[in-house]
Amino acid sequence: MTRATLCAAVALAAASAVAAPPTPVLQQVQQRGELRVCIWPDYYGVSLRHPRTGQLAGIDIDLSAALAADLKVTARHVDSSFATLVDDLLQDRCDVAMFAVGMTPQRARQLRFSRPYLESDIYAVTTRSSRVVQRWEDLDRPGVRVAVQAGTFMEPVMAGALRHATLVIVSPPDTRERELEAGRVDAFMTDYPYSRRLLDGADWARLVAPPSPFFVTPYAYAVKPGDAAWLGVVDDFVARIQRDGRLKAAADRHGLGAIVRSR
Repeated sequence: MTRATLCAAVALAAASAVAAPPTPVLQQVQQRGELRVCIWPDYYGVSLRHPRTGQLAGIDIDLSAALAADLKVTARHVDSSFATLVDDLLQDRCDVAMFAVGMTPQRARQLRFSRPYLESDIYAVTTRSSRVVQRWEDLDRPGVRVAVQAGTFMEPVMAGALRHATLVIVSPPDTRERELEAGRVDAFMTDYPYSRRLLDGADWARLVAPPSPFFVTPYAYAVKPGDAAWLGVVDDFVARIQRDGRLKAAADRHGLGAIVRSR
């Protein structure tokens, strides 16, 4: 083989490798015998890791196991967060994100969503002793400091909603609760699942609900774009658990029955 022929063969092989379509996600999952599931391990009622035992619990821990069982594989949970969600999926660190991912326009431009299975409005959490925030209307007053978790959908929503108050973006390792308890903020914004954590375990916290629907957001499972068949598998799973009662049962076990989307 001449040098020119060899170079041509190498170029053709390289071109073929580049042009070859990626292996479908379902095929990869079946070959591994493992479903890689991105979770946020600090999401109460959804995908929370117990700080002492390390055990995971929540609706999406149960339902990711159910999806894996339907596919006849095992589930492996991969730590993620709302700030790293997009990169974790696009960089193939997991096959699906299952931690009540809000269906926002920003995420929809980069990811693909299943049909929604939960939905939640936004709530404020303040302290029982607060004289600054008594009602929802008090949140947007001069001098009030309102915290949101970095990367959550509350960040752009509150950035657009607040006209007079100061928005504080809280990034790990800091937490919204710590900032509130320390008096560095007057309230923080959260959703229904996370609010249950405070109401169930913090006697100093008080929930402030909007007087009418403020920003109800549907929650779904997310996958990377480019594999419609895999999205169909995940979407069909959500439809099945909505019909057969597994979704409602899992939601009730973890205190989220009030925000289930039945269809």
